[in-house]
Amino acid sequence: MSKVHNFSAGPGILPADVLKQASDACVNFENLNLSLLEISHRSKNYENVMDEARSIIKELFEVGDNYEVIYLGGGASLQFAMVPYNLLSENGTAAYLNTGVWSTKAIKEAKIIGNTKVIASSEDKNFNYIPKGYEIPTDADYFHITSNNTIFGTQMKSFPKTSIPLVCDMSSDIFSRKVNANDFSLIYAGAQKNMGPAGSTMVMVKKDALGKTGRKMLSMLDYQVHIKGGSMYNTPPVFPIYVTLLTLKWLKQNGGIAWIEKINQQKADCLYNEIDRNSLFVGTTAIEDRSHMNACFLTTKPELEVEFDKMWNDANISGIRGHRDVGGYRASLYNALPLESVNVLVDVMKAFENKFA
Repeated sequence: MSKVHNFSAGPGILPADVLKQASDACVNFENLNLSLLEISHRSKNYENVMDEARSIIKELFEVGDNYEVIYLGGGASLQFAMVPYNLLSENGTAAYLNTGVWSTKAIKEAKIIGNTKVIASSEDKNFNYIPKGYEIPTDADYFHITSNNTIFGTQMKSFPKTSIPLVCDMSSDIFSRKVNANDFSLIYAGAQKNMGPAGSTMVMVKKDALGKTGRKMLSMLDYQVHIKGGSMYNTPPVFPIYVTLLTLKWLKQNGGIAWIEKINQQKADCLYNEIDRNSLFVGTTAIEDRSHMNACFLTTKPELEVEFDKMWNDANISGIRGHRDVGGYRASLYNALPLESVNVLVDVMKAFENKFA
């Protein structure tokens, strides 16, 4: 079977070794002669999975016991509501940076919970840059940012220093580069873009950030309830959490975040260098804010898109059509995507220029 070069923006590519281990577990999990899909989530075997899935997050982020890790369903979209529900006090204010579709949706949910202020936005230029030079209010309950924007292809290269709790949606670039996780009060991520399959969401939160809202909490929306229940207050998304654990173990065993950050830099440099060199392509975002996870670009001759589409399809490339809000193309360079696949795409881009420029 011919290799497919998978640039899907999400659900994204997973390591081949992880897919093999996960498929084996679907048939016979840990030699129980039972499928992972049919054992109790309260069994000792699965409790061990959950414990390790939580602990490896803290290990990779290099944080201490002042943080808790939970896995939930509902995707990052549920976290858009849970974050303000758990952190925004009844008489307080939440501050947000608006850098794209997902932060816009997060802001919408926060406004339902309480007073919400957008302190800066790049909407004026269709989110093709990251705002800079803004002031963070010192009296807000928290400041929310999105580290990487899958649709528009921008990424925060550094994070603001603030005296108030910093909250970050890292759904699409979590564990792709070194960050000082201790600077954040809460980090959340839908697993399906860079950490595992669709179906689970990881939340890592400082203990001292919770229990300050002054509201009576609904159990299913209360982080403290899920922490006390060990991510199993209700039946968790068993299989997605297991595959997330396998993916994080793959990352750790191969050299960790320092190892993958170097490879991700090589992939991004390879593709962006070709976008800038090639007369038939142009990037869509401010150069200093280009995402290392989602490279967005257009053809300079839109009438030739059908020809380029045929060429990359013939090369067994998948998932590079751009989002409708940007158009053109988007190549997602998540951790599991090998440099080889980027080289194949670059070769197609060069061949396209040689044929049509």
